[in-house]
Amino acid sequence: MGLSHLSIVRALHNVELVGVVDATDYLLDVLNKYTGAPTYSTLDKMLDDAAPEAVIIATPNASHAALVRSALERGVHVFCEKPLTLSAAESLELAALAAERGLIAQVGFHNRFIATFQEVKRLLDAGALGRVTHVLAEAYGPVVLKPKGSTWRTKRSTGGGCVYDYATHPLNLVNWYLGTPERVRGSVLNSIFSADIDDEVYSTLDYPDGLSVQLSVNWSDESFRKMSTSVTISGSQGRIIADRQELRVYLREGATIPAGYRAGWNISYTTDLTEQVAFYLRGEEYSAQLASFVDAIAAGETEARENGFAGAAETDRVIEWILQDSAAAAESAPAPAVVAAAPAAKRGLFGRGRKA
Repeated sequence: MGLSHLSIVRALHNVELVGVVDATDYLLDVLNKYTGAPTYSTLDKMLDDAAPEAVIIATPNASHAALVRSALERGVHVFCEKPLTLSAAESLELAALAAERGLIAQVGFHNRFIATFQEVKRLLDAGALGRVTHVLAEAYGPVVLKPKGSTWRTKRSTGGGCVYDYATHPLNLVNWYLGTPERVRGSVLNSIFSADIDDEVYSTLDYPDGLSVQLSVNWSDESFRKMSTSVTISGSQGRIIADRQELRVYLREGATIPAGYRAGWNISYTTDLTEQVAFYLRGEEYSAQLASFVDAIAAGETEARENGFAGAAETDRVIEWILQDSAAAAESAPAPAVVAAAPAAKRGLFGRGRKA
């Protein structure tokens, strides 16, 4: 992602690249040779010498908190790859620091810049589905398909596992659409190939008025060529099914029909909904999110237009609830020899006002 962001940001207007930081000397040599950019082995050195207005942080997850804090404390705007940190408390602290300094602080939840998912938000805000009753939020992909040696991704302390790398995407969309849930329950984190982390995540998120969200995520699914994120939303007046490529909307007769829609099935594609970007790499959403970050800075604004740190901290908090709920369920599970005779164990419930 760092190389992708580097390519995109160099193509944006109003941007001058003043430095690149990495811990690998070979990579720095290559970048300096082919981009001409000054290179540094530490962020502090780059902040001192190059004095940038903004930085993009695309490093292993566990390093985000310290790097983000260093930049914010020097008055530098920050775009950080997801997850913001591996601790909701740290994420909240950084969000407060950015707000206190009036800095643009944005997290790379690129799905919010995908036109199909943006249209879902618009339809929900317009009340097109009536009362939303249920959501299925999914993400699948072929990241870990066999036992591997130790890398930062395969360690709980540095990468966080599938829950932080994959599940964070549909969770962030759900928070965007519905707000933070009241609690989570029935959470399961399974290892398929990894020794220290989860490869699949399942959980139920509860909201007021009986609304529930089923989370289903697996990064060890080779039936998908690349990551696929989708949401299926059911309501009293219809249903929405969306992924990166396609948006399907069913509206009942008598529903509030938005302009451009009709009762029954409505199908559109990302090519119908997406605005052209100045530079394409990986997908329009990657350029669009960085353009939003840069434009907010250029306009003298004091907070991110989308995907600010506060929202990212809420996503990190829900992830922690899922981890706590899964751990509590594992601890309270009956011994295998008495499963048939023992009463069902009470599941852990984590949410607002509840402590692990």
